[in-house]
Amino acid sequence: MLDLVIKNGRIVDGTGNPWFFGSVGVKDGIITHVGTVDVESKDVIDAKGQIVTPGFIDGHSHSDLLVLKDSNYDIKLQQGVTTEVVGNCGLAPAPFIKKREKLLKEYIEPVIGDTPWSWPWETVEEYIDVLSKANLSENVSTYVAHGALRIAVMGFDNRPATKKEMEAMKYLLEEGMKAGAIGLSIGLLYSPGRYAAKEEIVELCSVLPKYNGLLSTHIRGEGNNLIPSVKEVIWIAEKSGVSLHVSHLKAAGKRNWGDVMKAIDLIEDARARGMDITCDVYPYDAGSTTLTTLLPPWSLEGGISDCLDRIRNASTREQIKKEVSEEQKDWDNLVVSTGWQNVIVSSLSINKQFEGRSILDISKELGKDSIDTALDLLLEESGNIGIVYYHMSSSDVEQVIKWDKSLIISDSLGCETGKPHPRTFGTFPRLFAKYVRGDKVLSLEEAVRKVTSFPVQRFSLGKRGLLSPGYHADLTIFDYKKIKDLSNYQDPIQYPEGISYVIVNGIKTIEHKRNLFSSNGQMVRSTRTRLLDSCSCCKH
Repeated sequence: MLDLVIKNGRIVDGTGNPWFFGSVGVKDGIITHVGTVDVESKDVIDAKGQIVTPGFIDGHSHSDLLVLKDSNYDIKLQQGVTTEVVGNCGLAPAPFIKKREKLLKEYIEPVIGDTPWSWPWETVEEYIDVLSKANLSENVSTYVAHGALRIAVMGFDNRPATKKEMEAMKYLLEEGMKAGAIGLSIGLLYSPGRYAAKEEIVELCSVLPKYNGLLSTHIRGEGNNLIPSVKEVIWIAEKSGVSLHVSHLKAAGKRNWGDVMKAIDLIEDARARGMDITCDVYPYDAGSTTLTTLLPPWSLEGGISDCLDRIRNASTREQIKKEVSEEQKDWDNLVVSTGWQNVIVSSLSINKQFEGRSILDISKELGKDSIDTALDLLLEESGNIGIVYYHMSSSDVEQVIKWDKSLIISDSLGCETGKPHPRTFGTFPRLFAKYVRGDKVLSLEEAVRKVTSFPVQRFSLGKRGLLSPGYHADLTIFDYKKIKDLSNYQDPIQYPEGISYVIVNGIKTIEHKRNLFSSNGQMVRSTRTRLLDSCSCCKH
């Protein structure tokens, strides 16, 4: 007897092949039948012609702490997501050392958030072990994050790593890879990641080929420096011989719109040379990050506390203001390319009355210069401010979405309050409502592939992402005519419509928006290391 049968569904199996009518059978958390099921079952769901797919994979999020803070966490489950990949952009809560714990927490809190309890880990291996033992509501996999590595070993020093420091970072990276991490994520836009030269990254990446590890990168510049930044990471991947994944490919700033096609051409040329390169994209024309990323890189040396001291100092404050108000050659000044009217404050602790408003609008109310307004808010909020900023072309976003080398992600931050980017609550329903049913940018089958089998293949997440016998029974059932994101920039904290069921490892978890509190998620270790360990044709 089976545990569950889903009957009368329009099955989209994740391969990209056309949908077909059929049933799916599940036993002990594993798919046993796809197509015809003639075995009795303890439970039956009549899909009534709705779409039955593998559970969606959010291949790039910042839910590293959210998944542990609440075993009933369901922001992504409500969208049909059954697996999240964390540790992105060089930002993660591990590894850390006690004497630099404050530095790391100040660095990641605006993106990942914090916990009301002390972290029971220090290494990536220990963090993965905590995930393995937790009552997770969904599946989770992680990278080793370069920013956390560098802070643990070097703090926020803006200098090259010494030989001893490099060996320490390589040791910590290898430890994480052995524990089942996907690879290394780097955030070259963020300090201290931006302080690392490309040669330093190549040396660190020398660890990855031993484990077939993936290099994922938030590139150094997404505005005026988009093309040089893409060339840089391709150079890094080519020199180190690793597979490369470019995070949230975009062209920021109106003067750069259209350059995503040049970036795509660079990647296609590299692939033609035999390089393994892909990217991801979120289906929105606004981004989200921290307010401190708009400041000059030098102002963040030493960490957030030192940055705030520089803002308090009259002379360094004036230098910051001068540089923020002008185009820069060695870093992308997103303020100049975007404008303060397009920088929206999304999360604040003290000045919550300003959430959802632009820096320009706030400055007018306060009777201040926009830069002074931003700097004063950073002081009042201890540097912990999230922003949404409108800086992309919808045409560019569409081009990347329909490119066959891109997968779809949320890039959602760990914000639980305020006015977070609507991608946190609406990414995956929006993909199907806007880009499949509405604008017909993608076929239904291709959209499903981009959020199921493709990310599983890319991140080596084992037998997930396909509706096939022997695969984990992570499934999503949705009404094609009704699926829709309700989250918007003014009122983002809204669950979507049209998701009927979400099943995690064979257990019903969401039923018509109702959280069943099953907590049946798993820590998913990448299969890359295990595949190489069992290989008889080499000596890795």
